[in-house]
Amino acid sequence: MAKKRPQTKAERPELTDAEIPVVGAREPCPCGSGRRYKACHGRAAAHAVTELVHRPFEGLAGECDWIALRELVPAATVELHLREGLPEDVPSVVLATVLPMAWPALRRDDGTVLLGLQNDTASGDISRDLADTLERALVAEPGTPVQGRRPSAGGPRLQDLLDPEGPFEPVVHSGFEFWVPDAQNTTPEVAASLERANEAAIPTVKLAGVDAAYWCETPDKNHLRWVMPHAEEQLLDALARLHAAGQSSLGEGTRLVGSFRAHGLTVPVWDLPTAMGAEDIEKPAAEFAERLAAALSSKEPLTADERRARGGLTNRQVTLS
Repeated sequence: MAKKRPQTKAERPELTDAEIPVVGAREPCPCGSGRRYKACHGRAAAHAVTELVHRPFEGLAGECDWIALRELVPAATVELHLREGLPEDVPSVVLATVLPMAWPALRRDDGTVLLGLQNDTASGDISRDLADTLERALVAEPGTPVQGRRPSAGGPRLQDLLDPEGPFEPVVHSGFEFWVPDAQNTTPEVAASLERANEAAIPTVKLAGVDAAYWCETPDKNHLRWVMPHAEEQLLDALARLHAAGQSSLGEGTRLVGSFRAHGLTVPVWDLPTAMGAEDIEKPAAEFAERLAAALSSKEPLTADERRARGGLTNRQVTLS
C-alpha cells in the first residue's frame, strides 16, 4: 500500500491569522504547518494584544456591575443595547454570566444572541475579546454556538459597540434555567451542563438600595461583596476612617473583613451572620453608603489609629484580576 503523501503547503486550506483557533501550547498548530502551536501561530498570539487592560469595562454603563457579574455572580443576565441598534434578524442581545458548555456566545433559533461573560479570554483585554465574539454572534447562523478566538489587536471593544447611555440592569437568577427556553427539547449535553451548573451555584441577591452590592449565602456564613467605583487609595482611606471609628460594620454580628481588586476597582467584603438575609442588609448598607460618602469627602490626614486600620485592610487585600 502506498504511503499517504504529506499535505503540502499549497494543499493546506488558507486561513488568516484571525481564523486560526487557540489551542494548547504543545499541540500541533491548526494552520497545518506541522509545528507545535507555541512555535508557530502561538508565538504571534502571545504578542497580540498582550498589554493587560486593568479596567476593561471602564466607560461602559454599569462598570461595577460588569465586574460583579464577571467575578461574583453565578447566574445573571442583562439586556445589552448596541450603538447602531440591532440587526433586523436579531430580536435582542443578552449578556449572561455563563452559557451551557461554556460557550463564549450562542445564537438561538429565534435569532437572539447570548454573550457569555465568565469565559477565559485570549488576550489581555476582556472588552476586545467580548466585542469580537459579539460581532461574530450577530451574524452567526441561528441555532449555533460561537467559539472563542484571538481578537485582532485593532478590533473594536465593547465601548465601541454598546450604547454608553443604554441602561445596564442585571437580573440575578437562582439557577440557569434561562439557558433552555424549551426544556423538553434541549439536548442531553445541555441538560447535563444545566444540572451541574445549578448544583454549583451559590445563592446570590443584588441589593436594591445601593449600586453593585451582592449578598450571597454560603454554608458557614453569609457575605456582602460590594464593587465600588472610587479610586483605590481614596476608598481605602475612607474605609480606614470608618474602621478606626467603629463604623465599618453593617450591624451586629457583621464585620468588614477586607477587600479584593478586580478589573481595576476595589471590592470590600463583609462577613454576615447566617441568619442575615439580603432583605435584612438593605437598610444597613444604605446607612453605610451615607457614612462612606462623608468619609470620602474628608481631606484630613489619617490619624495613627486610622493608619493602623488602613494597614490591616491592605494586608487582607487580594487581587483577582
